[in-house]
Amino acid sequence: MPSTQPKLRTWQPPAVFNFVATLITLGAALGLAYLAYLYYLYTPWTRDGRVRVYTVQVAPEVSGTVVQLAVKDNQFVHKGDVLFEIDPGTFRNAVTQAEGALQAAQAQAGYLAGIADRTGRLDDLATTPQQKQTTRGQADAANATILQRQGALAQARLNLERTTLRSTVNGWVTNLLLQEGGFAATGQSAMTLVNADSFWIEGYFEETQLPRIADGDVARITLMAWPDKLIRGHVTGLGRGISVSNAAPGVQGLPTVDPVFTWVRLAQRVPIRIELDDVPCPIVIAAGMTANVSILDAKAPDDAPLDRHSRVGSEAGFPCQQKPASQRVQ
Repeated sequence: MPSTQPKLRTWQPPAVFNFVATLITLGAALGLAYLAYLYYLYTPWTRDGRVRVYTVQVAPEVSGTVVQLAVKDNQFVHKGDVLFEIDPGTFRNAVTQAEGALQAAQAQAGYLAGIADRTGRLDDLATTPQQKQTTRGQADAANATILQRQGALAQARLNLERTTLRSTVNGWVTNLLLQEGGFAATGQSAMTLVNADSFWIEGYFEETQLPRIADGDVARITLMAWPDKLIRGHVTGLGRGISVSNAAPGVQGLPTVDPVFTWVRLAQRVPIRIELDDVPCPIVIAAGMTANVSILDAKAPDDAPLDRHSRVGSEAGFPCQQKPASQRVQ
């Protein structure tokens, strides 16, 4: 009856084979680690990106009691929409007073001009050259007073117009500090407008990656809130300066230099500006959001029209089922 036991393997690889295989595996691992290091060091990619936007500080140029507040916090407004109105009564009175002062100055100037003309036609027996000069000077001074009164009237009318504050951009009202019936002081911020048409991404890239970044390069962005949605953009500029701590002035105006310098040199990070080309649904962007940014080795064509469904500007700040026009202040 034949035996069912397996045959033992009699051949064994030499010890040098195991040694060589171990070296090959170790070398491959080190090579892959080195490639990963180079990718991390030189590939234009960063997790330190931020959504940026321009803001407008709204502060009245005249002081007074707020009689109408036409907006509320986080409301969308269009350029030209009324934000709030200051009591115009005092400023209407100032216009009336300025108009009266101008009419009085004009009447006085006409009176003095007539005296100067009559005096100037008299001969030297009836008047003196000094008297002629005096009357002409008084007439010229009266004309100068008219200019002053005209300027005062123009300023009074301008102050009256400034009692109604309107939005200078399309955007959202935020940090609303004003209430109807409250007092609005000249130069004191009453609210902030987030410019809805100015969103961009600012990525902070290490300086070792800058040689591979150029204006017009295609950028791919993902936000922390929507990691599975890809935003399209392109590079439009390189920040030309960052703060240097060693350049801060110290005693006697001399630079303060840190005496410690270790052998590890950390790459500085430089801001790169990226304009948005398309923000897909359901993303709703807001300033300060965190973004991952990758720069591709490709140029964005200048003459390539964007898809008509691309969401940019204020549309990117609204949920997809809403439109900016639906938020217009009536």
